[in-house]
Amino acid sequence: METKLTLKLDQETIEQAKIYAKKKNLSLSKMVEKYFKSLTDDNTKGKNTTKLVKELSGIIDLKDSANPRDEYTEHLIEKYK
Repeated sequence: METKLTLKLDQETIEQAKIYAKKKNLSLSKMVEKYFKSLTDDNTKGKNTTKLVKELSGIIDLKDSANPRDEYTEHLIEKYK
């Protein structure tokens, strides 16, 4: 069931959104709907992650109780011995 939603946005944002939607061949309503779904859908979480973040994910193995600052300090100490 579709329901009407009214949003208040500044004029410049609206104009930029219209240009973007036209380039993507989408209506503003469909664009907003897709955005809201991407924010709330558990299956899409992480899909908007950049390529660099995906490549780096899992490289650093931090223990559950580890303090990242202490881990990094230890890394630097070892690196520059």
